[in-house]
Amino acid sequence: MRHWKKLKKSEIRKRVFDALAENTDFAEKETLGVPASHLDDKVFYQDAPFLSDAPFLTTLIKNPNHIGCHTLGTSESFFKGTQEIERELIAICAEDILRAPAKSCDGYVSSGGTEANMQAIWIYRNYFVRERGAEHREIAVLCSDDFHYSMSKAADVLGIRHAAVPVDREMRSVSEADIARTVADLKASDVKYFIVVVNMMTTMFGSVDDPDTYVRALETSEAEFKMHADGAYGGFIYPFTNADNALDFSNPHITSVTLDAHKMVQAPYGTGIFIIRKGWMQYANTKEASYVEGEDYTLIGSRSGANAVAVWMILMTYGRYGWEEKIAVLMKRTDWLCRELDGAGVKYFRNPNANIVTVHAAHVPEETARRFGLVPDAHGNPAFYKIVVMDHVTIDKLIPLTKALKAARKTMV
Repeated sequence: MRHWKKLKKSEIRKRVFDALAENTDFAEKETLGVPASHLDDKVFYQDAPFLSDAPFLTTLIKNPNHIGCHTLGTSESFFKGTQEIERELIAICAEDILRAPAKSCDGYVSSGGTEANMQAIWIYRNYFVRERGAEHREIAVLCSDDFHYSMSKAADVLGIRHAAVPVDREMRSVSEADIARTVADLKASDVKYFIVVVNMMTTMFGSVDDPDTYVRALETSEAEFKMHADGAYGGFIYPFTNADNALDFSNPHITSVTLDAHKMVQAPYGTGIFIIRKGWMQYANTKEASYVEGEDYTLIGSRSGANAVAVWMILMTYGRYGWEEKIAVLMKRTDWLCRELDGAGVKYFRNPNANIVTVHAAHVPEETARRFGLVPDAHGNPAFYKIVVMDHVTIDKLIPLTKALKAARKTMV
């Protein structure tokens, strides 16, 4: 554990305010050439007494712009204090959570998991174009049929192909044979290069891909590929529930990973995290952004430094061991829910390392789904409804749901 140690509230507050003091203070300094400022003080309080104990709200008001990728070196010096906090956050995620060697990764806080996934696909597309002379039609995104919609969105925006491997309905897994068939079909239509996206918990099922299954099929097919892990849902869970997993930087085939702090970390929306091994961000460099100190390597460009500070504050409040305890509690609640469903004969899917339980729609009356806010896999004709055991989803809240499902089950038997 290199970076992720629990801090006291007073230590967190001091660190953030010290960082803000290193940033440009638009109200005090003669900064005339930057198209940026603090939040409008006719609308947002600048000097409310409570702000002295509110580092995140103060950061919001000070409004640092974290444009660029700060792990690469030079960045906009106006915001150097809070940029250092973001660099530390990226190191925590890459090294303490995803087992990367020290200082071996670049990354930034994105607007969400969708952008982070698109950033990865953008980088690999550019790599194949520049280094292999590939045409866009010769590049395909390859993932399971349980893919997040950001994959097809990225393929559409970037002008490349997209293909999904069939998933076993009960196990939510893909087979080596099906991957090989999908790859063969793509190669027959002139695809030569593959951007493989493996799931570290899907948002609907919590299912997890085995990257080695893809590697074996692609190597047997003599297909060139780069691999990205989509941990937008599971990135802050799966590394703690399955410490020996193969979906992090300990796997030499994984080049980049997406995490998403506005789900399980309960950070403000707009806090995805993109992490990639050193040497790859260059394929996303926008040299035309010459007026930006250090140029821009990100899909989003300007972004709120306050969001990076928020995630750092949350992680440092818990520390690694506190976070492990939090995840352990959620897993215990999920175990309890599954025992109740088993006892009632309710059919469901659950990855044993996940906090998502996806119930077959045949066992969930529509009224029950509406009452408890269960999310369908397809709103038009649902086959499954999912239950996500979040921090606010206590056993006391799960009991009425299990009673309703048990009652419905009795009427079906």
